[in-house]
Amino acid sequence: MNYETRDTLGMYKESLDGPGPHLMGADTLIGNDVYNQKDESLGDIKEIMLDVTNGKVSYAVLSFGSFLGMGEKLFAVPWDALTLDTENKRFVLNVDKDTLSDAPGFDKKHWPNMADKTWTKSVDTYYANTRPRI
Repeated sequence: MNYETRDTLGMYKESLDGPGPHLMGADTLIGNDVYNQKDESLGDIKEIMLDVTNGKVSYAVLSFGSFLGMGEKLFAVPWDALTLDTENKRFVLNVDKDTLSDAPGFDKKHWPNMADKTWTKSVDTYYANTRPRI
C-alpha cells in the first residue's frame, strides 16, 4: 500500500498546491510499504512516533516477518533512516533482511518505553550506518 492510495483528502494529486511529498499527512503514511535497496520487502509502517516536546518525527514502527499477522515483530526505525521513493511510492530502509531481523524489536503487546534514553541510544546506534548520506 502507498500514500497515494491512502489519500482520502486528495493531498497528493498532481499539482503545485497541497503538501506533496515533502510535507505529508501521517495518516496516509501508516500502512506504506518499506523496501530495502535490494528491492526486498521489509514490511510496512504500523505507526509513526512523534516527539511532542520538539514537534519532530522520531520513529516509524515497522512490521516485519509476519504471515497474516502471525509472528509479527515490530521495530522502531529512526525516521531519518528512511527515504521516500516517490517513483515506487514507498519507503526505503538501507538494511538487508538479516540485519533487520537482528535489530532490537518488540511485539505488539509489549511496546518499549520509547522515552527511555537507554532504549533510544540502543536503537539509534543500531541504525547509525543506515542513514542516507547527503
